[in-house]
Amino acid sequence: MSESMMAVVTTGEGGTDKLVYRSVPLPELRPGEVLLKVLAAGVNNTDINTRLGWYARSVTSATDETDDTGTVSDGAGGWAGTTPFPLIQGTDCCGLVTKTAASDDEHLIGKRVLVRACMRKNGFQSYEMTWMASNFDGAFAEYVAVPASEVFIVDCNWGDAELATIPCAYATAETMLERSHCKAGSHILITGASGGVGSAAIQLARRRGAIVTAVTSPAKMADIKALGCQHVIDRTSNLQAQLSDTSFDIIIDNVAGDDFPILLKSLKAGGHYASSGAIGGPVVNLDMRDLYLKDITLIGSTAWDEAVFGNLIRYIENGEIKPLLAREFALSDIVAAQEFFKQKTHIGNVVLIP
Repeated sequence: MSESMMAVVTTGEGGTDKLVYRSVPLPELRPGEVLLKVLAAGVNNTDINTRLGWYARSVTSATDETDDTGTVSDGAGGWAGTTPFPLIQGTDCCGLVTKTAASDDEHLIGKRVLVRACMRKNGFQSYEMTWMASNFDGAFAEYVAVPASEVFIVDCNWGDAELATIPCAYATAETMLERSHCKAGSHILITGASGGVGSAAIQLARRRGAIVTAVTSPAKMADIKALGCQHVIDRTSNLQAQLSDTSFDIIIDNVAGDDFPILLKSLKAGGHYASSGAIGGPVVNLDMRDLYLKDITLIGSTAWDEAVFGNLIRYIENGEIKPLLAREFALSDIVAAQEFFKQKTHIGNVVLIP
């Protein structure tokens, strides 16, 4: 095996000029790690947001309003503050185990796996997290080194790119549904329904027997309805009027922004609102009376719960969910991939192939 590999290195906060495709040293395995040949790597909002420094407290705009030509934060624009640039990004990884640090893990060699990128090293009772592609180098490369404990063998007939659509979007969606107690008969509203998390949440909620209302653009309404939604709402319409006669048990909202107060008012007493993003803007108006007079529970969700990833593998192997692969790009074409991703004309996920 060569001592080097090709990778996309994000050199700092700023525009797509910060994405440099170049040769870098092959990862060296530390105790407990395995080396994966990356077969496919998914593209996520967080890749772009981290590059732009969007997580900085000084940024209050929607993600599509953030300038893509230069630095937008004071350097503390990552999930946990300062991002350790230069960094190989790429949170979603389908890979082939090629080498192990410990002989006890050699049974993994030659196995196709998905990586649980959200790592709870202090146990699942703690919300401290280590993220592949945020805290250490990720999957936008030919090879990546990860803890053996975070790889999950998957046995199915899906393609590599299809598997790479799963980890971040589906684990995030499943965690929100679990924490909000989604079950058969729950009436759930999902915003941003054509995105990776939104479209995953539709499938996973329907798998639980929930009644799903989705919010999306007019051009995508038919395709979103085909995922199993009972109702689809045009996001360009008057949302307040559309929701005035509806009460939801659960809202899964990764949009936020100006519509947040409208959404909160549409929850039933005792309802649950869950969010893992805010593409429409992170700063919202909250009338506390809407919160406490109806005993509403607000759920922030970033860390993945313990059972989630294993459950997703089971759903895949049992044919209970399907991949939504919008488009594949070569790893070297990452700039084109991110530009396509930001246009938001697709449904599901975009994947890079090394």
